[in-house]
Amino acid sequence: MKTKGVLLILSTAIISGFAIFIGKFGVSVINPYIFTALKNIVVVIIICSLLLSIKEWKSLKSLSKKNWILLLIIGLIGGSIPFLLFFKGLSLTTAVQGSFIHKTMFIYIAVFAAIFLKEKISKKFLIGGLFLLLGNVFLLRLIPGSLGIGDLLILIATFFWAAENVISKHTLKELSPRIVIWGRMFFGSIFILLFLIITNQIYLISTINISQIIWTIVTGVILFGYVITWYTGLKYIPVSLAALILLLGSSITTLLSLVQVGTIDFTQILGTTFIFLGIIIITTTLYFFRKNSCLELK
Repeated sequence: MKTKGVLLILSTAIISGFAIFIGKFGVSVINPYIFTALKNIVVVIIICSLLLSIKEWKSLKSLSKKNWILLLIIGLIGGSIPFLLFFKGLSLTTAVQGSFIHKTMFIYIAVFAAIFLKEKISKKFLIGGLFLLLGNVFLLRLIPGSLGIGDLLILIATFFWAAENVISKHTLKELSPRIVIWGRMFFGSIFILLFLIITNQIYLISTINISQIIWTIVTGVILFGYVITWYTGLKYIPVSLAALILLLGSSITTLLSLVQVGTIDFTQILGTTFIFLGIIIITTTLYFFRKNSCLELK
């Protein structure tokens, strides 16, 4: 089952790499809050259809009060607040910087998981992750002074998601990934709609055009692919390991952006080298992790 979890999270990383790159175009053609709400509603429709088709909908009736509270919390700090912050921030910064900041989440998750879930992670994984981060720093020429309000919003969103993922990992001990996804996206969508009503922006939904609808559907389907692979994989492997594998997605976003720009210099070549070193370290360590089911992550 560990192999299944690793492969699913690797799929999440690939989806994530393309999702942020594509999402940047989405927030450029539609209000980021409306974009977030509609995209999440698309996921809610898909996950509700899935629950109905496999007859798992009935299991909601057997949830305990504790389960409902956890799902509400997951919806609030995972399915609403960070989405609003992230896509607003993405509209104010670049896709590559947004992806880089988002992928630092593995650091916060590792800390939270060590404290609350007593997880430990291999030093080799951490070294690989640091190589990936360093590579992105060189590629993006990131310096502290270059970070703006959009980057700050994405950083705050990343903290929320880190906390939510640790809570979700705990919740997955009792509930199926599909139920956790439903709770995250259903309650998250309700909170986002309440935000739009309170801020008098709900009327903007009626102003979107066909092109914007297409963008929300496409990105909504991509988001569903992200959450279904992520939470299913999270069921089987430590959340700190999953977050580190997810870091591979930032490399995809960065390389896609470089291809779009069409230019590369020595600094970016150095950054690319660090990224590939990180990928090699993580993937080879994952190989031995998969071959030895008794491998201890410490």
